Amino acid sequence: MAALGPEVAVEGDKNCLLRGIGGCQPVEETDQNGVAFVRICPGSFMMGSPDSEKDRYGDEGPVHKVTVGEFWMGKYEVTNAQYRLFQKDWKGEGNLPVVNVSWNDAKAFCEHFGYRLPSEAEWEYAARAGTQTRYSFGDDEGQLGDYAWFDKNSGTEAHPVGQKKPNPWGLYDMHGNAWEWVQDCYHENYKDAPTNGGAWEADNCKLRVLRGGSFDFRARALRSADRYWDVPGDRGRYFGFRCVRESRRQP
Repeated sequence: MAALGPEVAVEGDKNCLLRGIGGCQPVEETDQNGVAFVRICPGSFMMGSPDSEKDRYGDEGPVHKVTVGEFWMGKYEVTNAQYRLFQKDWKGEGNLPVVNVSWNDAKAFCEHFGYRLPSEAEWEYAARAGTQTRYSFGDDEGQLGDYAWFDKNSGTEAHPVGQKKPNPWGLYDMHGNAWEWVQDCYHENYKDAPTNGGAWEADNCKLRVLRGGSFDFRARALRSADRYWDVPGDRGRYFGFRCVRESRRQP
C-alpha cells in the first residue's frame, strides 16, 4: 500500500484539518482484478449547493449535513480493459473509461466483482474531498482544464483515465471525462434525503442519478454538486461509472 496523504475536513471548523480521523489512514491498493481503490475515511459534509453558488440548479438543495462511513472508492473510472473482464467481447481502447453503459450494466459489473455503485452522497463526499467550493480545487473554472476533460478541451471524446490532476484525496476524473452512474433514484430536490450516506431509493424508480459531468459538457455540469439523470436502461455515449467496495475488517 502507498500512503496518499489527503486531508479530511472536520465539519464545524473550516481551518481544522486532521489526518486519519479515528485511526483511519488514507491509502490506496490495487485488488486482484487490477482495480485501484482509495480508502475514503469517515466524516461529515454539507451536501448540495447554496443558493449563492454560480451556475447552480434547483435540484441541488436544500444543503444538508450528511455523515458518511468509511468505504473504498475506485481511483479511476472503470476502463474498457477492466470491463472486458466482465464482458469478453467488449470493444474499445483499454485505458479509456468505459462508456455507452447503462445503470443496469454498471450495477451488474460492480456486483459481479463484489463491489457496488457508490451512493450519491458517497460520490459527492469523495468528489469534494473536504472542500465546499464549486470544484474540488476551488471556485475558478479557469483552472478546470488542469483537472478535467470537458467540452473546451476534449475534442468531444473521452480520454485515457488519470491524465489530469487528481482531487485532494487522490481520485482522478471526478470532474469530467465520463458521467458516472450512482446507486440512487433521482429526486427533484433533497427534501427528506437520507443523512447517513446511504443511497436514496424509491418505489417504482424510473430515473437514476449520474454525477461528475463529461467530456462533452460545459464547466457548469462538472461542479461537485451538479446532478444529472436518465432511465436505468439508457446507454448514453458519455455514461460511465466507477465502483466502491466496503471496508474490510482489519486483523
